[in-house]
Amino acid sequence: MNTRSITSPIAHANIYDRQDPASEPYASAALSASVMSSGAQYRRDRIDAADMITTDEAAGLAGTSRVTINSWIKSHRCIGVSNLRRGFKLPRWQFEPNVWPVLQPLGIALGATTGWQVLAFLETPALALNGQTPRAALEQGVQAQRILALATAEAH
Repeated sequence: MNTRSITSPIAHANIYDRQDPASEPYASAALSASVMSSGAQYRRDRIDAADMITTDEAAGLAGTSRVTINSWIKSHRCIGVSNLRRGFKLPRWQFEPNVWPVLQPLGIALGATTGWQVLAFLETPALALNGQTPRAALEQGVQAQRILALATAEAH
């Protein structure tokens, strides 16, 4: 992998924008720290977003208990991201009928080990979907198999 050409929705810039590509083959320690810091801020902002709910709120939506929601998070049946304060936060929209059945197969297709991986995939625009996010595509009726194929391709 060419580490100098990685771009990220978190970093918002290519390493070439910050250093002379001929001078060093890798990012500087300062640049790495900056990227890590911006990633941490992105996660804090995402956790605090209006569409994120607690496990108790998710349990109410799903008609189950908080314990069951925690079990679903651990088994990757639903998206849960570690809350900085305690417990997990979950995107409310994952319980929509066009999204819910795809979550567990999507996590498997991505080889995801955290909710952040599935969340990032669903919220990142994809060229294969004409710039639409996989989440929006699912909500608008795109076949789950197409999204799963995209996730499988991305994972490999």
